[in-house]
Amino acid sequence: MKLLENKVALITGASRGIGEAIAIKFAENGANIAFTYLSSEERARALEEKLNAFGIKAKGYKSDAGDYKASEQLAADVIKEFGTIDICVNNAGISKDNLLLRLTPEQWDDVIQANLKSVYNLTRQVIKPMMKARAGSIINMSSIVGIKGNAGQSSYAASKAGIIGFTKSIAQEIGSRNIRCNVIAPGFIETDMTHYLKGEGAEKWFEKIPLGRIGKPEEVANTALFLACDMSSYVTGQVLSVCGGMTM
Repeated sequence: MKLLENKVALITGASRGIGEAIAIKFAENGANIAFTYLSSEERARALEEKLNAFGIKAKGYKSDAGDYKASEQLAADVIKEFGTIDICVNNAGISKDNLLLRLTPEQWDDVIQANLKSVYNLTRQVIKPMMKARAGSIINMSSIVGIKGNAGQSSYAASKAGIIGFTKSIAQEIGSRNIRCNVIAPGFIETDMTHYLKGEGAEKWFEKIPLGRIGKPEEVANTALFLACDMSSYVTGQVLSVCGGMTM
């Protein structure tokens, strides 16, 4: 028996990086996958094909998680197509790094909407079918920057810290319905967003990591699998840092 056999998972921002790794890991374990992307139609179709090869049902939806109406429509479309939503991974996000005095109000708003408001938008939608089923797992992607902060990333840190507070509150609201809500806080993971950690100068970043290396998207996906399946049935309101020990 696969860990997520016949479950339906909705994953935002899954056309690359950590989101794609989670989608593949879930599909390997028997989940049917609905995922969102914002721009790359070609990458989305390629991921659909890759996921369907596991013998599950997969479909990509072009949707902006930061738009409430779009999230409302997305949830309705997924439920119509798949019947329910058992697992939700709020992974969509952006960064627009700058020192505060150079950070424009528009840049601040863009990051908060894409990273934090998106979590509110979709969580509000998916708890409806989960409450009806009296079961579900919501996994929100934060960051160690939301725990430690980082110079030049005030908007990103604020959005990711907000996700932690939101998750802990929601876990208390919906726990009695057997719905769990947890956070994953990745550290430096090998994705498009951490391209600057390669080549000369990368060593200075690795010195901050007790395990001495950058993480892989698959390592975050393994944590997501744990939180999505019944192995974590008594885990809610928690922050699991996947960071090589940076938050010790």
